[in-house]
Amino acid sequence: MSQKLLKEEFISNLNGTTLLEISIGLTLAPLCLLSRGLLLILYFLHHGRPLSSKSTHFFLDFTVLVVPPVFCCTVLAPILPWVILSITAFCTGLVYKIYCRRMTYVKVPFQKILSDFLSTSLEPEYIPPITVFRVYVNVLTSISILAVDFPQYPRRYAKTETYGTGVMDFGVGSFVFGNAVVCPEVRMKPGAVQSKFFYLMRQFFAVWPLLVLGFGRLMSVKVVEYHEHVSEYGAHWNFFFTLAIVRMAASLLLTLFPVRKAWIVATTLAVIYECFLTFTPLKLFILHGSDEQGSRDGFLNANREGVFSVIGYLAIYMASVQVGLYLLKKRGSVREWVGVIHSFLWAILVLFLFLHAAQTYVETVSRRMANLSFCVWVVAHGLSLFSLFLVADLVLVFAKLLVDGATVPCSWNFAQPSVTSKKHDLEPRDRQMLPESVCMVSAVNKNQLLYFLLANVLTGLVNMMVDTINSNAVFAMFVLHVYMLTNCLVMYILQAKNVILKWW
Repeated sequence: MSQKLLKEEFISNLNGTTLLEISIGLTLAPLCLLSRGLLLILYFLHHGRPLSSKSTHFFLDFTVLVVPPVFCCTVLAPILPWVILSITAFCTGLVYKIYCRRMTYVKVPFQKILSDFLSTSLEPEYIPPITVFRVYVNVLTSISILAVDFPQYPRRYAKTETYGTGVMDFGVGSFVFGNAVVCPEVRMKPGAVQSKFFYLMRQFFAVWPLLVLGFGRLMSVKVVEYHEHVSEYGAHWNFFFTLAIVRMAASLLLTLFPVRKAWIVATTLAVIYECFLTFTPLKLFILHGSDEQGSRDGFLNANREGVFSVIGYLAIYMASVQVGLYLLKKRGSVREWVGVIHSFLWAILVLFLFLHAAQTYVETVSRRMANLSFCVWVVAHGLSLFSLFLVADLVLVFAKLLVDGATVPCSWNFAQPSVTSKKHDLEPRDRQMLPESVCMVSAVNKNQLLYFLLANVLTGLVNMMVDTINSNAVFAMFVLHVYMLTNCLVMYILQAKNVILKWW
């Protein structure tokens, strides 16, 4: 069997893992972010000044934000819960140490500190957890797309063949979730002069890089005969095309229906699509082709998974638009954001109950079809991951309240109560990201599409140069870390030079 066929077989016919394991794994990224922030605050507490060395800051970011996920999705996967507990204990110890050595509220009872913390006004210009969510989805995806080709990456984490929940299955859905919460329609200011059609045209213009990348990936894969999982999206389709079509279709729907009713559109799409899958031959066609023998003749037959799964991803996008609108409401205090967490917890509970019912009585999760259960699962876990990032950031706010003058990049800053009437933005403006030159999160955020493209190109190069499926653990870890270091370092250098490769 050729190397190409061996690699295709290596990533095919997989059934995923449990919802519990994925839920446990979701806590890793927020804990890493929290660890980085607490270490920076502790440094300030010891030295009386922020960490100023750019190289040291980059080393800290890479070591704390990137290295743990690389290990946890490979050699440490069998003991992932213990790793999570260890990092949680580490963060708890850091918070306790900062609390004991606090510079403010030295002789103030804890109840008074907690009351002041809940009343603390936060800088209202943007919502840091949204930025961190989108960046970390990119980072974790870049790790997985190469790690999946090594035997150290658990097969249960990879994309499932037909049914099941794999870590990488959630990754593609979370990309859609992260795009939707910051879409132009969500950011549209009340009473804006531009009509909805302005945002429609703007979206059509904005997706052309995705289409170019989609065609570029298609041609490069065919030319170099790169291994591909055909039943993932089809013979010619890929996720770049899915993202482009979903964004254009969503903008069109949002010109026809009120943006604040996006959840109704999402529910309607997901339910009607599931009805077609259940009561018509559509499911049979997607899974087995027009001849029920896996035929790939004709464009629709060849790309049936990619074409029809767009409907499910569109439902996820519309539901996530509703999430973005909710986040955009005016909030200035910690107490109000704690209320957001409370609301999200109720929403997550309802979604998981609905997911259980859908999997029991309708159909189990299928990324291949992007069915109703898949849509509910992605939105539920998307809200869960965002809530965890929000909790992590509020813990950092509490720690910064105890250490006067401490700052953490890509985290909320304090604000005077008089400015809390300003309207939120969902992503940072350049002037707000201080200190930008020493933050890997903001570096990736500035060039997210370029980062994703670079990761895909490097993944292809590594696969053509390395026999990944026969690599031992030491070599696999070396390659993955060099690969991630290259990705992150390029973004860091571009940020340091204030280069943003986006002109559309």
